[in-house]
Amino acid sequence: MIRILLADDEMLIRDALASLLELEDDLEVVARAASGDEAVAAARVHRPDVVVLDLQMPVRGRADAPDGIQAATAILAADPGVGTVLVTSHGRPGYLKRALESGVRGFLPKTVPARVLADVVRQVHAGGRYVDPELAADAIATGSSPLTAREADVLELAADGAPVEEIASRAHLAPGTVRNHLSAAVAKLGVTNRHEAVALARRNGWV
Repeated sequence: MIRILLADDEMLIRDALASLLELEDDLEVVARAASGDEAVAAARVHRPDVVVLDLQMPVRGRADAPDGIQAATAILAADPGVGTVLVTSHGRPGYLKRALESGVRGFLPKTVPARVLADVVRQVHAGGRYVDPELAADAIATGSSPLTAREADVLELAADGAPVEEIASRAHLAPGTVRNHLSAAVAKLGVTNRHEAVALARRNGWV
């Protein structure tokens, strides 16, 4: 029996997926989580064989809530043997690269049939990998992010329109350094301001 931890911030989707997976004779959903933090904690307690995570799991009032990739990274740090699968309704190319770099072994859209997800769980549990072909093709066509890690971090902090001084405080950088990173990001992305830079970077999954 393959023991599964299922994490999704939407209860309806979480329960529906659990019900569909449990129709399979060899799959058992042993725990459910509504956020990245809950998923990490539940993985420690239940020790699942495979963790299926929604890519984006926002928590109201918490801008720093971990997404599926960050949760997967934390889960794998505690138990490198667990299989991790990400499902997403946002198939942005940059997310795939980040997911694979974190050790995620399955990446697929939420639009796939339940039987495909079940097969991916089995494949990952057996030590294999699965990446949705369309998402992989989009990632190859888009290419890698031109942003450095620090530029991406600063751009993400700028997403809500925060002033430079606030971004500097949150990023533990000098205001001048923040301005330099924002200017570099704008130039690299070929846009006219940081708002356009954020929009383009988010569209491609680079932040």
